Amino acid sequence: MFAAALSLLGHAAPAAADPQPRRIVSTTPSVTGILLAMQAPLVASAATTPSKLTDAKGFFTQWAQVADERGVEVLYRNLRFDIEAVVASDADLLIASATGADSVAPYRSEIEAQGVPVMVVNYSNQSWQEIATELGKRTGLEQQAQAAIERFDAYAAKAAASFTPPPGTVNVIGYNIAGSFSIGRGSSPHARLLSALGFKVAELPAALAAKVTRASDFQFISRENLPAAINGDSVFLLGGSDADVQAFLADPVLANLPAVQHKRVYPLGPSSFRIDYYSGQQMIDTVAGQFR
Repeated sequence: MFAAALSLLGHAAPAAADPQPRRIVSTTPSVTGILLAMQAPLVASAATTPSKLTDAKGFFTQWAQVADERGVEVLYRNLRFDIEAVVASDADLLIASATGADSVAPYRSEIEAQGVPVMVVNYSNQSWQEIATELGKRTGLEQQAQAAIERFDAYAAKAAASFTPPPGTVNVIGYNIAGSFSIGRGSSPHARLLSALGFKVAELPAALAAKVTRASDFQFISRENLPAAINGDSVFLLGGSDADVQAFLADPVLANLPAVQHKRVYPLGPSSFRIDYYSGQQMIDTVAGQFR
Protein backbone atom coordinates (compact mmCIF):
# COMPACT_ATOMS: atom_id res chain seq x y z
CA MET A 1 0.00 0.00 0.00
CA PHE A 2 1.09 3.56 -0.60
CA ALA A 3 2.51 5.16 2.53
CA ALA A 4 0.45 7.97 3.99
CA ALA A 5 2.07 11.37 4.21
CA LEU A 6 2.76 12.63 7.73
CA SER A 7 2.29 16.17 8.94
CA LEU A 8 4.72 17.93 11.23
CA LEU A 9 4.37 21.57 12.33
CA GLY A 10 2.04 22.18 9.42
CA HIS A 11 4.43 20.76 6.81
CA ALA A 12 4.00 17.41 5.06
CA ALA A 13 6.96 15.09 5.42
CA PRO A 14 8.05 13.16 2.32
CA ALA A 15 6.17 9.90 1.84
CA ALA A 16 8.16 6.72 2.17
CA ALA A 17 9.19 5.23 -1.15
CA ASP A 18 6.96 2.49 -2.52
CA PRO A 19 8.56 -0.93 -2.18
CA GLN A 20 9.81 -2.48 -5.39
CA PRO A 21 6.96 -4.62 -6.77
CA ARG A 22 7.48 -8.35 -7.03
CA ARG A 23 4.23 -9.30 -8.78
CA ILE A 24 3.12 -7.01 -11.61
CA VAL A 25 0.04 -7.53 -13.77
CA SER A 26 -0.70 -5.68 -16.99
CA THR A 27 -4.21 -4.84 -18.11
CA THR A 28 -2.85 -3.30 -21.31
CA PRO A 29 -1.36 -5.71 -23.86
CA SER A 30 0.15 -2.72 -25.68
CA VAL A 31 2.45 -2.19 -22.68
CA THR A 32 3.06 -5.84 -21.79
CA GLY A 33 5.88 -6.09 -24.34
CA ILE A 34 7.64 -3.14 -22.72
CA LEU A 35 7.47 -4.79 -19.32
CA LEU A 36 8.90 -7.98 -20.79
CA ALA A 37 11.72 -6.08 -22.51
CA MET A 38 12.78 -4.51 -19.23
CA GLN A 39 12.53 -7.87 -17.45
CA ALA A 40 9.91 -6.71 -14.98
CA PRO A 41 8.43 -9.32 -12.61
CA LEU A 42 5.31 -9.71 -14.74
CA VAL A 43 3.05 -12.55 -13.65
CA ALA A 44 -0.03 -11.96 -15.81
CA SER A 45 -1.36 -9.86 -18.68
CA ALA A 46 -4.76 -9.19 -20.10
CA ALA A 47 -5.27 -10.80 -23.50
CA THR A 48 -6.97 -9.18 -26.45
CA THR A 49 -9.36 -10.90 -28.84
CA PRO A 50 -7.40 -13.48 -30.86
CA SER A 51 -6.61 -12.38 -34.42
CA LYS A 52 -3.87 -12.63 -37.02
CA LEU A 53 -1.81 -10.33 -34.79
CA THR A 54 -1.98 -12.63 -31.76
CA ASP A 55 -1.51 -16.19 -30.65
CA ALA A 56 -4.48 -18.35 -29.72
CA LYS A 57 -4.65 -16.82 -26.23
CA GLY A 58 -4.73 -13.23 -27.45
CA PHE A 59 -1.10 -12.34 -26.68
CA PHE A 60 0.54 -10.29 -29.45
CA THR A 61 2.76 -12.51 -31.54
CA GLN A 62 5.81 -10.25 -31.29
CA TRP A 63 6.19 -11.01 -27.57
CA ALA A 64 3.96 -14.04 -26.97
CA GLN A 65 6.84 -16.53 -26.99
CA VAL A 66 8.82 -14.47 -24.48
CA ALA A 67 5.74 -14.27 -22.24
CA ASP A 68 5.27 -18.03 -22.43
CA GLU A 69 8.93 -18.68 -21.62
CA ARG A 70 8.63 -16.53 -18.51
CA GLY A 71 5.40 -18.12 -17.37
CA VAL A 72 3.17 -15.07 -17.85
CA GLU A 73 -0.44 -16.10 -17.36
CA VAL A 74 -3.57 -14.72 -19.00
CA LEU A 75 -5.12 -12.27 -16.51
CA TYR A 76 -8.42 -12.23 -18.41
CA ARG A 77 -9.40 -12.72 -22.05
CA ASN A 78 -10.83 -10.51 -24.80
CA LEU A 79 -10.03 -7.35 -22.79
CA ARG A 80 -13.06 -8.04 -20.58
CA PHE A 81 -12.10 -6.61 -17.22
CA ASP A 82 -12.39 -9.12 -14.37
CA ILE A 83 -11.82 -7.78 -10.86
CA GLU A 84 -11.86 -11.29 -9.43
CA ALA A 85 -8.96 -12.26 -11.69
CA VAL A 86 -7.06 -9.17 -10.57
CA VAL A 87 -7.57 -10.03 -6.89
CA ALA A 88 -6.63 -13.68 -7.48
CA SER A 89 -3.35 -12.63 -9.15
CA ASP A 90 -2.06 -11.33 -5.79
CA ALA A 91 -0.46 -8.40 -7.63
CA ASP A 92 1.42 -5.65 -5.84
CA LEU A 93 1.24 -3.33 -8.89
CA LEU A 94 -1.25 -3.15 -11.76
CA ILE A 95 -0.32 -1.37 -14.99
CA ALA A 96 -3.22 0.29 -16.79
CA SER A 97 -3.68 2.40 -19.90
CA ALA A 98 -5.19 5.86 -19.82
CA THR A 99 -6.88 5.37 -23.20
CA GLY A 100 -7.77 2.69 -25.73
CA ALA A 101 -9.87 -0.44 -25.76
CA ASP A 102 -7.73 -1.96 -23.02
CA SER A 103 -8.16 0.95 -20.58
CA VAL A 104 -9.48 0.01 -17.14
CA ALA A 105 -9.49 3.62 -15.91
CA PRO A 106 -13.21 3.45 -14.96
CA TYR A 107 -12.34 0.62 -12.55
CA ARG A 108 -9.34 2.24 -10.88
CA SER A 109 -11.06 3.01 -7.58
CA GLU A 110 -12.48 -0.51 -7.50
CA ILE A 111 -9.03 -1.99 -8.06
CA GLU A 112 -7.33 0.18 -5.46
CA ALA A 113 -10.11 -0.64 -2.97
CA GLN A 114 -8.84 -4.22 -3.19
CA GLY A 115 -5.40 -3.06 -2.05
CA VAL A 116 -3.77 -3.19 -5.47
CA PRO A 117 -1.75 -0.06 -6.41
CA VAL A 118 -2.40 1.16 -9.95
CA MET A 119 0.01 2.89 -12.33
CA VAL A 120 -1.57 4.50 -15.40
CA VAL A 121 0.46 5.08 -18.58
CA ASN A 122 -0.57 6.68 -21.86
CA TYR A 123 0.64 4.92 -24.98
CA SER A 124 -1.36 7.25 -27.23
CA ASN A 125 1.10 10.12 -26.88
CA GLN A 126 4.31 8.51 -25.64
CA SER A 127 6.94 6.32 -27.24
CA TRP A 128 7.66 2.92 -25.77
CA GLN A 129 10.99 4.29 -24.58
CA GLU A 130 9.26 7.06 -22.62
CA ILE A 131 6.86 4.55 -21.09
CA ALA A 132 9.74 2.22 -20.20
CA THR A 133 11.50 5.09 -18.45
CA GLU A 134 8.35 5.86 -16.42
CA LEU A 135 7.88 2.20 -15.55
CA GLY A 136 11.51 1.93 -14.54
CA LYS A 137 11.21 4.80 -12.08
CA ARG A 138 8.05 3.38 -10.52
CA THR A 139 9.33 -0.18 -10.21
CA GLY A 140 12.96 0.42 -9.34
CA LEU A 141 14.02 -1.05 -12.69
CA GLU A 142 15.59 2.08 -14.15
CA GLN A 143 18.73 0.22 -15.23
CA GLN A 144 16.77 -2.56 -16.89
CA ALA A 145 14.61 -0.04 -18.75
CA GLN A 146 17.66 1.87 -19.96
CA ALA A 147 19.35 -1.36 -20.98
CA ALA A 148 16.33 -2.31 -23.13
CA ILE A 149 16.41 1.11 -24.82
CA GLU A 150 20.14 0.79 -25.50
CA ARG A 151 19.71 -2.72 -26.94
CA PHE A 152 16.99 -1.43 -29.23
CA ASP A 153 19.07 1.55 -30.38
CA ALA A 154 22.01 -0.75 -31.10
CA TYR A 155 19.74 -3.08 -33.10
CA ALA A 156 18.51 -0.13 -35.20
CA ALA A 157 22.03 1.20 -35.74
CA LYS A 158 23.30 -2.19 -36.89
CA ALA A 159 20.40 -2.51 -39.34
CA ALA A 160 20.91 1.05 -40.64
CA ALA A 161 24.52 0.23 -41.46
CA SER A 162 23.45 -2.78 -43.52
CA PHE A 163 21.56 -1.02 -46.34
CA THR A 164 21.21 2.22 -48.27
CA PRO A 165 17.78 3.93 -48.22
CA PRO A 166 16.35 5.05 -51.56
CA PRO A 167 16.81 8.73 -52.47
CA GLY A 168 14.16 11.31 -51.67
CA THR A 169 11.56 11.46 -48.95
CA VAL A 170 9.06 8.94 -47.59
CA ASN A 171 5.56 9.11 -46.14
CA VAL A 172 4.16 6.81 -43.49
CA ILE A 173 0.55 6.09 -44.45
CA GLY A 174 -2.29 4.50 -42.57
CA TYR A 175 -4.13 3.13 -45.60
CA ASN A 176 -7.71 1.93 -45.27
CA ILE A 177 -7.32 0.86 -41.65
CA ALA A 178 -10.89 0.22 -40.53
CA GLY A 179 -11.90 2.58 -43.33
CA SER A 180 -9.59 5.40 -42.26
CA PHE A 181 -6.69 7.14 -44.02
CA SER A 182 -3.89 9.01 -42.30
CA ILE A 183 -0.41 10.51 -42.63
CA GLY A 184 2.26 9.95 -39.99
CA ARG A 185 3.73 12.97 -38.27
CA GLY A 186 7.49 13.44 -38.26
CA SER A 187 7.37 13.05 -34.49
CA SER A 188 5.52 9.73 -34.59
CA PRO A 189 7.34 6.62 -33.32
CA HIS A 190 7.25 5.19 -36.85
CA ALA A 191 8.79 8.30 -38.39
CA ARG A 192 11.45 8.50 -35.72
CA LEU A 193 12.40 4.87 -36.24
CA LEU A 194 12.57 5.34 -40.02
CA SER A 195 14.72 8.43 -39.48
CA ALA A 196 17.06 6.35 -37.31
CA LEU A 197 17.35 3.96 -40.26
CA GLY A 198 18.39 6.81 -42.56
CA PHE A 199 15.12 7.81 -44.24
CA LYS A 200 13.88 11.37 -44.65
CA VAL A 201 10.26 11.42 -43.54
CA ALA A 202 7.84 13.92 -45.11
CA GLU A 203 4.72 15.15 -43.32
CA LEU A 204 1.28 16.26 -44.39
CA PRO A 205 1.54 19.40 -46.57
CA ALA A 206 0.62 22.52 -44.60
CA ALA A 207 -2.02 23.41 -47.21
CA LEU A 208 -4.05 20.37 -46.12
CA ALA A 209 -4.05 21.15 -42.40
CA ALA A 210 -7.66 22.32 -42.55
CA LYS A 211 -8.67 18.95 -44.02
CA VAL A 212 -7.52 16.97 -40.98
CA THR A 213 -10.48 15.38 -39.20
CA ARG A 214 -8.57 14.18 -36.13
CA ALA A 215 -4.94 13.85 -35.13
CA SER A 216 -2.56 12.00 -32.84
CA ASP A 217 0.73 10.57 -34.08
CA PHE A 218 -1.13 10.40 -37.40
CA GLN A 219 -3.27 13.04 -39.07
CA PHE A 220 -6.51 11.63 -40.45
CA ILE A 221 -7.97 12.81 -43.74
CA SER A 222 -10.52 11.64 -46.30
CA ARG A 223 -9.64 9.18 -49.06
CA GLU A 224 -10.27 11.93 -51.61
CA ASN A 225 -7.53 14.07 -50.05
CA LEU A 226 -5.05 11.23 -49.83
CA PRO A 227 -3.34 11.84 -53.22
CA ALA A 228 -2.60 15.46 -52.33
CA ALA A 229 -1.41 14.42 -48.88
CA ILE A 230 1.23 12.00 -50.15
CA ASN A 231 4.23 14.11 -51.08
CA GLY A 232 7.01 11.59 -50.52
CA ASP A 233 8.97 9.79 -53.19
CA SER A 234 8.27 6.50 -51.41
CA VAL A 235 5.49 5.23 -49.15
CA PHE A 236 5.53 2.95 -46.11
CA LEU A 237 2.23 1.40 -45.06
CA LEU A 238 1.42 1.32 -41.36
CA GLY A 239 0.58 -2.21 -40.26
CA GLY A 240 0.93 -3.17 -43.90
CA SER A 241 1.56 -6.53 -45.54
CA ASP A 242 2.39 -7.38 -49.16
CA ALA A 243 -1.34 -7.67 -49.81
CA ASP A 244 -1.86 -4.12 -48.53
CA VAL A 245 0.88 -2.89 -50.86
CA GLN A 246 -0.89 -4.47 -53.81
CA ALA A 247 -4.19 -2.87 -52.80
CA PHE A 248 -2.49 0.52 -52.53
CA LEU A 249 -0.85 0.14 -55.95
CA ALA A 250 -4.20 -0.87 -57.48
CA ASP A 251 -6.17 2.04 -56.00
CA PRO A 252 -7.25 4.21 -58.97
CA VAL A 253 -7.37 7.32 -56.77
CA LEU A 254 -3.61 6.97 -56.20
CA ALA A 255 -2.58 5.98 -59.73
CA ASN A 256 -0.77 9.23 -60.54
CA LEU A 257 1.46 9.26 -57.48
CA PRO A 258 5.19 8.88 -58.31
CA ALA A 259 5.50 6.28 -55.52
CA VAL A 260 2.81 4.21 -57.22
CA GLN A 261 4.10 4.67 -60.78
CA HIS A 262 7.61 3.63 -59.72
CA LYS A 263 6.32 0.95 -57.32
CA ARG A 264 8.06 2.46 -54.31
CA VAL A 265 5.44 1.33 -51.80
CA TYR A 266 6.57 -0.84 -48.91
CA PRO A 267 4.95 -2.62 -45.94
CA LEU A 268 5.99 -1.95 -42.35
CA GLY A 269 4.64 -5.32 -41.26
CA PRO A 270 1.41 -6.23 -39.42
CA SER A 271 2.88 -5.76 -35.93
CA SER A 272 4.01 -2.20 -36.71
CA PHE A 273 0.57 -0.82 -35.86
CA ARG A 274 1.94 0.10 -32.42
CA ILE A 275 5.68 0.21 -31.80
CA ASP A 276 7.22 -1.44 -28.74
CA TYR A 277 10.57 -3.12 -28.16
CA TYR A 278 9.57 -6.29 -30.00
CA SER A 279 7.35 -4.95 -32.78
CA GLY A 280 9.91 -2.21 -33.40
CA GLN A 281 12.58 -4.80 -34.08
CA GLN A 282 10.23 -6.60 -36.44
CA MET A 283 9.60 -3.32 -38.26
CA ILE A 284 13.35 -2.74 -38.52
CA ASP A 285 13.83 -6.22 -40.01
CA THR A 286 10.95 -5.69 -42.47
CA VAL A 287 12.26 -2.34 -43.67
CA ALA A 288 15.93 -3.30 -43.87
CA GLY A 289 15.15 -6.54 -45.65
CA GLN A 290 13.56 -4.68 -48.55
CA PHE A 291 16.65 -2.61 -49.38
CA ARG A 292 19.57 -4.96 -48.83
